[in-house]
Amino acid sequence: MKSVGRDTLQTRRTLSVGGKTYNYFSLPEAAKTIGDISRLPVTLKILLENVLRFEDGTSYTVEDAKAVVRWVEKASSTEEVPFKPARILMQDFTGVPAVVDLAAMRDGITRLGGDPQKVNPLVPVDLVIDHSVMVDTYGTPSALKTNVDIEFDRNGERYKFLRWGQEAFENFRVVPPGTGICHQVNLEYLAQTVWTADVDGATYAYPDTLYGTDSHTTMVNGLGVLGWGVGGIEAEAAMLGQPIAMLIPDVIGFRLTGRLPEGATATDLVLTVTQMLRKKGVVGKFVEFFGPALDHLPVADRSTIANMAPEYGATCGFFPVDKATVEYLRLSGRDEDRIALVEAYLRAQGMWRDETMQEPIFTDTLELDLSTVQPSLAGPKRPQDRVLLKEAASAFNTELTKSLGVAAGDVARKSAVKGKNYEIGHGDVVIAAITSCTNTSNPYVMVAAGLVARKARALGLTPKPWVKTSLAPGSQVVTEYLDRSGLSADLDAVGFNTVGYGCTTCIGNSGPLDDTIVDAIEDGKLVAVSVLSGNRNFEGRVHPNVRANYLASPPLVVAYSFLGNIREDITTAPLGTGKDGKPVYLKDIWPTTQEVADTVHANLTREQFLSRYAEVFKGPEQWQAIEIDGSADTYKWSDSSTYVRNPPYFTNITMEPPGVADIFGARELALLGDSITTDHISPAGSIKKSSPAGQYLLERQVLEKDFNSYGARRGNHEAMMRGTFANIRIKNELAPGTEGGVTTHQPSGEVMPIYDAAMKYKADGVPLIVFGGKEYGTGSSRDWAAKGTLLLGVKAVIAESFERIHRSNLVGMGVLPLLFKDGMTRHTLGLDGSETLDIVGLDDLSPRMDLTLVIHRANGSVDKVPLLCRVDTADEVNYYKHGGILHYVLRGMARAA
Repeated sequence: MKSVGRDTLQTRRTLSVGGKTYNYFSLPEAAKTIGDISRLPVTLKILLENVLRFEDGTSYTVEDAKAVVRWVEKASSTEEVPFKPARILMQDFTGVPAVVDLAAMRDGITRLGGDPQKVNPLVPVDLVIDHSVMVDTYGTPSALKTNVDIEFDRNGERYKFLRWGQEAFENFRVVPPGTGICHQVNLEYLAQTVWTADVDGATYAYPDTLYGTDSHTTMVNGLGVLGWGVGGIEAEAAMLGQPIAMLIPDVIGFRLTGRLPEGATATDLVLTVTQMLRKKGVVGKFVEFFGPALDHLPVADRSTIANMAPEYGATCGFFPVDKATVEYLRLSGRDEDRIALVEAYLRAQGMWRDETMQEPIFTDTLELDLSTVQPSLAGPKRPQDRVLLKEAASAFNTELTKSLGVAAGDVARKSAVKGKNYEIGHGDVVIAAITSCTNTSNPYVMVAAGLVARKARALGLTPKPWVKTSLAPGSQVVTEYLDRSGLSADLDAVGFNTVGYGCTTCIGNSGPLDDTIVDAIEDGKLVAVSVLSGNRNFEGRVHPNVRANYLASPPLVVAYSFLGNIREDITTAPLGTGKDGKPVYLKDIWPTTQEVADTVHANLTREQFLSRYAEVFKGPEQWQAIEIDGSADTYKWSDSSTYVRNPPYFTNITMEPPGVADIFGARELALLGDSITTDHISPAGSIKKSSPAGQYLLERQVLEKDFNSYGARRGNHEAMMRGTFANIRIKNELAPGTEGGVTTHQPSGEVMPIYDAAMKYKADGVPLIVFGGKEYGTGSSRDWAAKGTLLLGVKAVIAESFERIHRSNLVGMGVLPLLFKDGMTRHTLGLDGSETLDIVGLDDLSPRMDLTLVIHRANGSVDKVPLLCRVDTADEVNYYKHGGILHYVLRGMARAA
């Protein structure tokens, strides 16, 4: 925090804690002037404090503060307020392109005659390298070392670039590879719940808030830290000092009562919550949890629920701070002075949850009795598609012929595995992965997995030979308590050796399957299955040869590795034969709730956190050995690099913005259906040899084994624009009967890769439009889904509805997000690609205005269709007029210089 506002309402007060004095902006004092806030949701109290702290009469006003208070009148609002987070969190897939953009901005400001040193984060930024390790090897004691060695060899260019950024930029820290997953590191170490900063000789205390360049930033809401995922574009603007205007959101109250029954886990709870909230419809809304169950719900379980806010569609899923929060802060090694400040500050602000807190007013509420939660999975394609564990087999068998396209007569098909004495068929589990911060941050489900492994080991069970098993802890603390309890040895014995500290399978870094397994899947056209303790199971994400993917708790992941398929009911079928020759069932290896709790409490200590995070920024030997030129203000780009390239955003930038003009003579690039995710638009996983991105790499002498992933190539716009709309499961209705990133080029009628068609259109000066259905852009906060769309020449995306982050990212890159009105859809318009399209009314652009789509049919007829422009705020109008948010910020910096 570089400055504070002018404090028109005179709310600045001091707080003495542990012999130190802190300045803060008092909500109770503000209430005396602007109205009662006692029943305002805690999340909105945090937004209100942000306005009070930065109030300057221009960007932040007293009227903004009053707008937050007025929310209570209708428990909803159409007004907007600015917001500046206390800090920014990045992971390397999104962090590398963000640092690339910052480096490019330094070049850009130089072109405008400014000082490159002006381009620096103005708020603290932490980048955690967690998305790059892949499961290349598994099931052996050497798997971790081998995967780390391959990771550094594969990502040398990227890591050297990040090391340069660490030296070149102020206010920027890098947590090296091998430490853990960013959200778990955030929960266990980086987050402080109440943040402090020194300004003009005084220390200020204020809520710890953040933007993260990853959807699952929401995990830290379980610690009472308000934060959510944004695209790298928004994050860069925020780190450069721009307040981001946001509509004051609806807040859905979720009342929790009761206790989880025996046999149910936090994973089962979050899958239930996800299904309920998706059904409720909470896109763009805050969810705030309350109720008596919070009295005994640990932070571990809260964070698991908060983590999956993107899956239930909310901006965040927030848990107010209470006694349990403070207990976790102490357990995880936070400083005692900070812990004392957290409680004192939040009590003073009326944000502390206890029996005296008035129940907030919410836009709407729903309720769950935890005692009704049953063991569950979610799949085979979406995290909200929950099925009861006892019904999972029958549900899969139905999906086989329904959504997975297997003919009824082929359901029992088997395919021989060359050189092996077994066959595989539809529904066989080929990947069983304990992965993702969603669950690896929760010691209860991790210990449960270890106890399942222990009991199975004692009985003589082993995974089926076609199952690729892996364990990727979200932090080194997990290894500490698994080692101390002896459970690491049990997990190792049944194939769940640690393969790396990172996202691995959850982000699509599942690594290769054995060639013989791949051949069997392809020869038999089999629907293979993965079971993972992750948060995403979208098509094509986990592995290109695995079509059905199920989210499950870590102990169920271990259990399914023994059963080896999802066609049989795991609750009644034998998992295998024990060493005594008798069948072993799930009930024989499932631990009790008390066993799990006793093991956690006996083996998880404060000292483990203090030890593992003592030198968190040091990194392994390979990281320390990277040599860089730390003296350079601007980055020395290499034309030969296939990982880090200077993007073209600022190549021809001038001080005057380009302005806004109507779009004429456009063609459709893609006509897409419902629930198109950012994985569909910009995949993170493997790069196919035959794809435009694969061909680009081959032309530059990159061997196929060194392709790495789209996620790792995000610093190279040439690779990423070729990968846009290249998901292997995407279906473009402009090329009927096809699957994958292809379209029909007009007017030639030729079917070709989307990238190739876009380049042909660009060469002819033809602007492009993409059409979508409902929930366009769901999933990860993937800025490349917007960047790639722009670089292909797309000027507008027209859909029935947008997911919040992707809509914002499109505006941030200067692409128009537009909504159909009056029940119109791409189907009712009868589009087939032969049309040319105009979008008119842009010359007087204002927030959420109506525009007109003019359709020129091939038969000469013309239709005019109303559209709602989803450029939502006055700030977004400015960003769009400048060609994007980064252009707007850069011109402002150059003028200030």
